[in-house]
Amino acid sequence: MSVENRSIQQTNFKFEGQSNFYKGKVRDVYTINDKHMVMLTSDRISAFDHVLPRPIPYKGQVLNQIAAQFLEATKDIVPNWVLEVPDPNVTVGLKCDTFPVEMVIRGYLTGHAWRTYKSGKRLLCGVTLPEGMKEHDRFPEPIITPTTKATVGHDEDISREEIIAQGLVSEEDYTQLEKYSLALFKRGTEIAKERGLILVDTKYEFGHVDGKIYLIDEIHTPDSSRYFYLDGYEERQASGEKQKQLSKEFVREWLMANGFQGKEGQEMPHMPDDFVDSVSERYIELYEKITGKAFHKADISQLTARVERNIKTALSRLA
Repeated sequence: MSVENRSIQQTNFKFEGQSNFYKGKVRDVYTINDKHMVMLTSDRISAFDHVLPRPIPYKGQVLNQIAAQFLEATKDIVPNWVLEVPDPNVTVGLKCDTFPVEMVIRGYLTGHAWRTYKSGKRLLCGVTLPEGMKEHDRFPEPIITPTTKATVGHDEDISREEIIAQGLVSEEDYTQLEKYSLALFKRGTEIAKERGLILVDTKYEFGHVDGKIYLIDEIHTPDSSRYFYLDGYEERQASGEKQKQLSKEFVREWLMANGFQGKEGQEMPHMPDDFVDSVSERYIELYEKITGKAFHKADISQLTARVERNIKTALSRLA
């Protein structure tokens, strides 16, 4: 069976009561009666703000099931949008009015924070960064560096003060989002440690219904978070070695090695079957490492029909 026949690349379902459809880089989102949302995690994969031309078998199942596990494991901290996970690739939940900011939280001086620091700046999203740090050092305490949620183009860094001053989020609600984010990151850090991992940074999104705040979207997946391996972290820091990461960085590295970084004029390289299958296996490894559970491949003999049937059954229960 070809890669494409083993994957969900796109969907175009029509459900009873469907009031909207949104196609993101990875997710197809169906709104039902302006009250519920069906979030289908496809097998599309993105890097450098581009969706790659070929899907990755089982990637959607991996992301959806990791998110489902972590949302279940944190619902005592903050209520979340999930009502049901009726299919390995699908979550059904409440349609929330989304807060227009993403709560990016960082435990380590890595990625965008490090690039900012290396440029000589010591202020990131209104947060003062300590002097004398090197790449991948742990912050004394996790920091929150929010971004705007751009509908077009890139998200932009923004400070707490700017968010409140611009009326994007009220001070009362933003204070609550900070508390939730810190508590979620603490829980995620504890779970990661049990798995021999370090939760380096991640992002949380929140929405509200009738004044009540809910955690929405996905959490602690390899697409929304960065993990280091705990074993050897201190030694690698002391010797100046690169940290061993658990993320989709290997996909970006393959693209760069084949001359693509998403820049104008660059051509997307062809992804051969053996590379696509190796990415699929890496995502399954990520699942097993992050969750501590064996991955069970769902039946993909009639993949699209399976997904549509399970969604319709779930929606009938909500009717």
